[in-house]
Parts: sequence; C-alpha cells; structure tokens
Amino acid sequence: MTTISLGLDTFGDMTLGPDGKLQSMDQVLREVVDQAVLADELGIDFIGLGEHHRDDFAISAPEIVLAAIAGRTQRIKLGTAVTVLSTDDPVRVFQRFATLHALSNGRAEPILGRGSFTESYPLFGHDLNDYEQLFEDRLDLFAKLTREARVTWSGQTRAPLQDQAVYPQPSQPMTVWVGVGGSPESVVRVVRQDLQLMLAIIGGDAARFAPYVDLYQRACGQLGRPVRPVGVHSPGFVAETDEAAQEILWPHYAAMFGRIGRERGWPPVTKDRFLAEVQHGALYVGSPETVARKIARTVQVLGIQRFDMKYSTGPVPHRDLMSCIRLYGERVIPMVREMLADKAA
Repeated sequence: MTTISLGLDTFGDMTLGPDGKLQSMDQVLREVVDQAVLADELGIDFIGLGEHHRDDFAISAPEIVLAAIAGRTQRIKLGTAVTVLSTDDPVRVFQRFATLHALSNGRAEPILGRGSFTESYPLFGHDLNDYEQLFEDRLDLFAKLTREARVTWSGQTRAPLQDQAVYPQPSQPMTVWVGVGGSPESVVRVVRQDLQLMLAIIGGDAARFAPYVDLYQRACGQLGRPVRPVGVHSPGFVAETDEAAQEILWPHYAAMFGRIGRERGWPPVTKDRFLAEVQHGALYVGSPETVARKIARTVQVLGIQRFDMKYSTGPVPHRDLMSCIRLYGERVIPMVREMLADKAA
C-alpha cells in the first residue's frame, strides 16, 4: 500500500461574513486557527499557511499563527505554504521555526519558496533584480543551519557568519521542504541542498509534472543524495456534490483570479475555463468521491508521498471552509487511502 500524507493549505484569504461583507483580518486569523483545530481533530496530517503582504490575504506572519495553532492541537504537522525566504533573514526564519518545533513537540515542517507575488521585495528593501541570487544564498544558509550546530557561511546578499551558533537548536530533526513551481533548475537546487521537493501544481494536468519527479530522482542519483518524499500542493474544494462544490467556489474563484488577472494582464477568467480546470486540470473541486479519485490519480501518476489541498480560494465564507475541511478529513482521506490500497493489491 502506498504511504501518503494528506494535508491542507490556506493563505488566510479574506472571507465573507454572514452579512455578505468582507470580515476584518483579525476575524479571519482567528478563524484560520479554528480551521486548523478542526483539521487536527479529524486526523488530517498537515496544515500549511502561506505568507503574503497584500490586502486579499490575512496571513503575513505564519509562524505566529502556527504557534497559536500549536497550543490548541495535538498531532497535526505545522508548516508554511510558503515562507518567502528570499525577502527574509534565514537566521531569523530558522529561529522562528526552531521555536515552533520545540513548542509543538517536533511538528514544525517549513516549506520555503520565492512565492507567487512580489510585494515583499519593496516592503523589506530588496531589489527584484536580485530575485535568483537572494533565494540561492538564503536557501543555502538555511540548509546549513538545519544541519550544523556552528555555521560558517558567506554569500552575496547577506553578511557572512564565522563559526556561529544559532539558538534554539532543535532537539528533534526538522523536515524542510522547498516549493517549486516547475523549473528544472529549481528541482536540482532542492536536490543539491538535500531538502524535500514540494511541487506547486496550480494549473493543467498534474501528469505534466512527471518529468520533474523523474528529474528529481535522477539528480539524487547523480549528486549522491537520498531520494526523499515528494509532495504536491494544488487548490481544491469539497462539498456534498460536484455541482454544489462548483457553485459555491466559482464566484469566489472568479473574484480572486479576476483581480490577480487584471494585475498581471491575464485574459478574463470565465466559468468555462474554471470548469475545464475542474474537469481536466489542477482544481480538485467536487464531491468527496470526485476529489478522492483525482488525488489518488495524482499520487499514482507522479509517485508522490504527500498531497496538500489549498482549501481556500477567494472570499469563501468560514462556514463553507469548515464544511470542506470536515468532508476532506472524514470522507476524502479514507477514500484516497482505500483507492490506493486497492491499486496496490
């Protein structure tokens, strides 16, 4: 039987309240904690919180929200989706996660990345022209911090360290992932740093990412690195029926991607394109059976060991998000495991 970890991600999307108006960020943050507590109660494996610095997402300091979640949960793994390492200091990021790891009794699992938005660059005084070098430097330092009690390091975008200890030192190993959007160079970088690969598949058939999994495995052999678990992050939403899931999510999906599309000059979002992505692409939207079948196919086609569904897309009300989480934990996850067991038999 395939061993698979099944988790959830959210960016803390601004949500509509009972009056149909956007809630305050304060309320959204409190509701994210409640959503994670429910996920823990249902036995869901992981909760990931994305870092953003814009008015459509409430979470800019995910480690603080994760610490609040840690105090109210028992077993769920706690991570990010992603931490924008390029515009943060890797020493401080390490310290925050090492602290979370201690407080949660070894449940911290950061996912590091560059993010899909660029607001953090001017906000924290960084130049977008340094996009590649910032991430290369900071990932290299962070990887060293996870393995060495005293670190000597130098790079181009930060002051060097000489035989420097950084505290707290985790007493338990901390799993670190790197989010990759689909470039071969990024996959090889993950292997070179001996970290774990998380593929962000947000459009198109997941099968098109099979070459990246193959590249990861080949690069491990060529660079003498162990083959570690590979994960996938994709958006989705679960309701009692396919029709209900599509109708609940569509207006909120349209609101979110309509705005982002206008910012980036994309073609207008249409319901036909939305439904095509649901049917044939990377939107895991539908009844529990539909979503479970699509997740199981992704696991089989890519040979992955983890799947995280981003359950919040646009201003979906909290009550609908809680219902989605409950269906995911109570029905989708058992079905996925059963489908994979049947295939393995």
